[in-house]
Amino acid sequence: LLLEFPISFSQAALGDEVKVPTLSGKVKMKIPAGTQSGKVFRLRGQGLPHVNSSYRGDLYIKVVVVTPRKLRSEEKELFEKLSKYDSEKRLHPGKNLFSKLKDIFA
Repeated sequence: LLLEFPISFSQAALGDEVKVPTLSGKVKMKIPAGTQSGKVFRLRGQGLPHVNSSYRGDLYIKVVVVTPRKLRSEEKELFEKLSKYDSEKRLHPGKNLFSKLKDIFA
């Protein structure tokens, strides 16, 4: 069983503890700092029950980082300040093997 669960940019960057809905109620789940959108977490024993058994499968939680469409002026200012600290290296952390080979043979 797979559940897509939206989180904010700040929750993904800083980490958080969230309550995730399951078949048997809400369960606390820790989001580690630096979590990327699309990361899948597994909650053991929180999925669908097996036929003729008391055993339950696992519930997979795919976190989706939601980008805000509209920002208040204070939020926009904070993101602008944050963007000054971002560097190209963080967004593009180096060359992959293909790029290195291309440089050698170019």
